[in-house]
Amino acid sequence: MKKYLVVCAGLCAAMVFTSCKSSESAYKQAYLKAKQQEELQQQQQPAVVQTQQPESNVVVPLETKSASNTQVVDNTDNVRVTQERVSLISGNGLKNFSVVVGSFQSEANAMGLQQQLNNAGYNAQVVKNVERNMYRVVATTFDTKEEASASRNDLQTKYAGAWLLYNAR
Repeated sequence: MKKYLVVCAGLCAAMVFTSCKSSESAYKQAYLKAKQQEELQQQQQPAVVQTQQPESNVVVPLETKSASNTQVVDNTDNVRVTQERVSLISGNGLKNFSVVVGSFQSEANAMGLQQQLNNAGYNAQVVKNVERNMYRVVATTFDTKEEASASRNDLQTKYAGAWLLYNAR
């Protein structure tokens, strides 16, 4: 009688432990439901394009310069130009206005994008802004703002957020 009782208790315990296990289909259903909600949220939110913008403006003490050291860059065409002091890391050299298509803190990442641009037929260059410790990848460089602006407009279709850089030497 004791053996019969022990065997029955063992079978009951085995049934209890195996029936408490969650089924794989329950996990799959929860996953599919969460994925549908995520897709719905993405469809409802407008697409946001991240652009590489310079850091926010910082108020610094006014530095006076003589008129002979000041270069004026006109903005009559309403095209935004960022003025930075950069040094050439890799490439043939910069002209006055350049179209930047990428900014990186890692030199290796900048060199990778430069290689992609060179493979695509551009004469890409990498410059460094020492003040901000950023590597800028320049796709094209020009003497005039108008040429650079036209090139930037063409490049923005492939590289969203492309912007103009004026090299403050």
